[in-house]
Amino acid sequence: MKKLLSMILASVMVLSLLAGCGGGNNQAPNQNDKPQQSEDKNSGSAPSEPSEPDAPAAGGSITVAALASGYEEAYPGMWQEVCDAFTAETGIEVELIVDKMLEDVIGPAMQGGDFPDVIHLATGREKGLTEQFIKDNNIAELTDVLSMTVPGESAKVSDKIVGGFTDTSVTNPYGDGKTYLAPMFYSPCGLFYNAGLFEEKGWSVPTTWDEMWELGDKAAAEDISLFTYPTTGYFDAFFYALMYSVGGPDFYNKALVYDEGIWDTPEGQQCFEIVSKLASYTNPVTPAQANDQDFTQNQQLVLDNKALFMPNGTWIVGEMAEAPRADGFKWGMTALPAAKAGGNGASYCWLEQAWVPAEAPNLDAAKQFVAFLYSDKACEIFAKGGAIQPVPGLTDSLEGDNKMFYSIYDNGADAAMGNFAAYNAVAGLGTNREEFFDPVNGLVNGSVSQEEWVSGFKAASDQMRENIMG
Repeated sequence: MKKLLSMILASVMVLSLLAGCGGGNNQAPNQNDKPQQSEDKNSGSAPSEPSEPDAPAAGGSITVAALASGYEEAYPGMWQEVCDAFTAETGIEVELIVDKMLEDVIGPAMQGGDFPDVIHLATGREKGLTEQFIKDNNIAELTDVLSMTVPGESAKVSDKIVGGFTDTSVTNPYGDGKTYLAPMFYSPCGLFYNAGLFEEKGWSVPTTWDEMWELGDKAAAEDISLFTYPTTGYFDAFFYALMYSVGGPDFYNKALVYDEGIWDTPEGQQCFEIVSKLASYTNPVTPAQANDQDFTQNQQLVLDNKALFMPNGTWIVGEMAEAPRADGFKWGMTALPAAKAGGNGASYCWLEQAWVPAEAPNLDAAKQFVAFLYSDKACEIFAKGGAIQPVPGLTDSLEGDNKMFYSIYDNGADAAMGNFAAYNAVAGLGTNREEFFDPVNGLVNGSVSQEEWVSGFKAASDQMRENIMG
């Protein structure tokens, strides 16, 4: 973990380059049943020197909406238990909404002006709800929460969060030095596979892309596809790690702000070529199932030995805990291969977020709830579902699969953090996922050529750069 934290801090220092030109939309696990504040509630802005809000009087109520992800499946009732603990500590009642398709549940009500007070929903999901709130400046600022005292404890919230996690483009999407999204569960992302199958076949896990293609040909001879993906939303974490391994921090951070000409560089071209070639090695049923309803069927391909690798995060273990699997199945996880022999692979550090709508009806109580999410009690409950927060000491007691997953940075992988910079809403311009990664479905089924994908990618990137926030 010391190496992980040092890598994260190093990444944060590099990401400070983004401060002057915009932050980033956190794209991550889709979290699909994964793996997604202000004084002036209309603008989402807050005073330049926020102070700790007064603790609300005992009583009252708030509404909390949270995604029923794989963590909730691993420990059913996780969110309810946290809400009950908050009520016991503060006297504030919580109406909890938990659903796998959270956007469909809360979206219609919000269109009518009825907003939850706190929402736990990361970016990168198919419906892009969190991204839309970011683009519209409709997220309340949470900088003052960092100076609040955790309810029931003497520590400040800032003392309960590992340094650097509130200084990235994931949590500070506008590059203005202010925090709008609270860092929640974090997970090393990589390629997950059946380690038992590799042992049975005597195969080695590839450390370079050349080795990956060789393994793909070998597996194809046994009617096993090299690759699958749950949904195209998982390509964000994949592509971030790919950019970092191909071009290092300099290329990575220029790409995050859509630097002009960045995709015409050798590094940019190599990223496109790898994804396009990987599409040809992808199980052909993947695109039809790559949606928020059927994505577990793609994950099942790995459990059934019909595909070797899939991009995912640590929540996959809980998410597929009850799924059938091949004899001898054992979870394995590896970083993305190095771009060349002797280089380092990379793993994206996926970070989920909790946030408060700018029009939340109970702003102070909502901030109290966000502060409570970092309490020892809340952390203990979340950890029962395998949901690990960036709180000092939490990883020390990890065992089993999680111990293996969270040690990926100790085994030579570079840690990539940060996201594509946020940009203003533009008619006809979708989210990063929609513009950059949804076309991968077409690459796999043959309806989109590499040239068409790259052309659309570059055009969208140009528009994003022209409309970057900050």
